[in-house]
Amino acid sequence: MKKILAITGCPTGIAHTYMAEEALKSAAKKIGVEIKVETNGAGGIDNAITDEDIANAIGVIIAADKDVNPDRFNGLPVIEVPVKDGIHKAVMLIEQIISGNAPLRNGATNNTQKSVPSNQQPVTQESIGRQIYKHLMSGVSNMLPFVVAGGVLIALSFLWGIYSADETNAQYNQFAALLMKIGGQAFGIMVPIFTGFIAYSIGGRPGLVAGFVGGLIANITGAGFLGGIIAGFAAGYLMLYVKKWLDRLPRSFEGLKSIFIMPLIGVFVIGAGMFLLGDPIAAVNHAMKSFLESLQSANPVLLGIVIGAMCSFDFGGPVNKAAYVTGTMLLGEGNFYFMAGVSAACIVPPFVIAFSTTIFRGKAFTEEERAAGIVNYILGATHITEGAIPFAAKDPLRVIPVMMLSSAIASVLTFLSHIQVPAPHGGFLVLPLVNKPFLWVACIFTGALVGAILLGLIRIHQNRQLTINNTI
Repeated sequence: MKKILAITGCPTGIAHTYMAEEALKSAAKKIGVEIKVETNGAGGIDNAITDEDIANAIGVIIAADKDVNPDRFNGLPVIEVPVKDGIHKAVMLIEQIISGNAPLRNGATNNTQKSVPSNQQPVTQESIGRQIYKHLMSGVSNMLPFVVAGGVLIALSFLWGIYSADETNAQYNQFAALLMKIGGQAFGIMVPIFTGFIAYSIGGRPGLVAGFVGGLIANITGAGFLGGIIAGFAAGYLMLYVKKWLDRLPRSFEGLKSIFIMPLIGVFVIGAGMFLLGDPIAAVNHAMKSFLESLQSANPVLLGIVIGAMCSFDFGGPVNKAAYVTGTMLLGEGNFYFMAGVSAACIVPPFVIAFSTTIFRGKAFTEEERAAGIVNYILGATHITEGAIPFAAKDPLRVIPVMMLSSAIASVLTFLSHIQVPAPHGGFLVLPLVNKPFLWVACIFTGALVGAILLGLIRIHQNRQLTINNTI
């Protein structure tokens, strides 16, 4: 039976992935077509698309911000869009497939072979910026589990004291030292993982090898995330070029090419390049770190406003991830203050929704929205910012500024209070590790309450205006 195929995936693989899945399924049911949705979530691939599915597909919708192996659909009508379009434009995407106006996918370039009417946007051709973003997010997506697991284990070791892993200190505890060692190993390879999967997203398995080694050398030289980004893209595109160059060799050399020639060239070129560039990049990294730390002490209000606004600008998107990755980088350097502000800003949006739907219940929100508000208590407590997306999507011009203001207030208060959070994720689950846990919660709730009241008043005003318009 002919059907539409879809793939969803976001960098963290938590919220957007499954929201897009649900939106596409609901849209397909509404239109009356069959759809199969493969999700590329944090736990791996679910409901994987098979060769039989591909053979019976009338078209494919790829709503993803990470690499989902799109080349398997070459020759089929394919629409490739950001995951947010899968959430907000599901009906339009399905209608474009049904209408036959989707372009045929033709390899990495995804050449459009059919005209797409201007009113059938989004167009599926990807810009260079979009491709770069997807490769970066592929690295972030695969890095995050290492960051979270390693960072939390390191943070747990501090429960026995800040020097509990030091054998020469009175605070030394053997189990705490073990946690520190395990967490340190997991946390320590986040840059190689990040770099390797950027390269893998671009150049496949050969890119992964060269990228991983480039990331290791970025760690050794102090080039850090910036060096990792450079090494990842260089390794990926180098391997694409080398593979194309080696295609001239006879097929009998295929095994030698994949396990010897390509890894050797990639590792040597990227390794040598990173050793040459490592020191200059490390100097840039050090300057950035020093600037942020000086801003943290000299102007915490400005830093808090910037971080808070970034974290609530796109709720887990690229701007949010830029702030989060910066916090993670500084966390690896032993700066726990910055992550406290980032975490507070990320936790606030779902609490704004939760508090607002509770305080204003029947006056401003529907029964469905109040039910979603209850869920946001759990999402906020566990550092899942994406819980606010459905509310922001309905009225972005009003809701997003409220969220940015609320997160900025929480982040500023956190910096002014000199709060330290040594874990990169976990929300209130890591409160025992926070140096001033009750004050940190108070900072978060203060920002959230301000936003909740503003959001509630906005919704009441909107409802009144709607009532007036309906009576006229």
